[in-house]
Amino acid sequence: MNLILFLLAFAAGSAISVQAAVNSQLAGGLGGNVVAAGLVSFAIGTVALAAIAIGKGGLAAAIASVPSQPVWRFAGGLLGAGAIFCTVLLAPRIGLANMLALVIAGQLLSSLAIDHFGLIGVVTRQVSAIKLAGALVMLAGVSLTLFGNTLVQALSKS
Repeated sequence: MNLILFLLAFAAGSAISVQAAVNSQLAGGLGGNVVAAGLVSFAIGTVALAAIAIGKGGLAAAIASVPSQPVWRFAGGLLGAGAIFCTVLLAPRIGLANMLALVIAGQLLSSLAIDHFGLIGVVTRQVSAIKLAGALVMLAGVSLTLFGNTLVQALSKS
């Protein structure tokens, strides 16, 4: 596998953590309005993506093909908005680490299912035993992240 692509994926994951923290602070600065914070975040992202798309070229052809797309392909925008809303809502309530542990668990498990069954038109990639073992180890890590302190306290009282 390409190390640069792995590093880029790692950086994207780091950006999601920082984004959740920044957006939570934005919501606080907007009187606790998590919807407004999500809207501002998406608006800024839209402007940035528009600038990149214009610079890359081919935007007019891409926009011209939008009406011919099946409606379900636009669900990504709704899913993204929902995900951003949830991070802004949940980070200050359950903590950034807990929220992201659960987000990552949800991403990994749903991604394994999508890959394995070729859902949503992606190339089928069978889930191997070692990938499944990795997912189980990750779920154990999520459990420790969420409940480890409680477990340690309970064991220390015994």
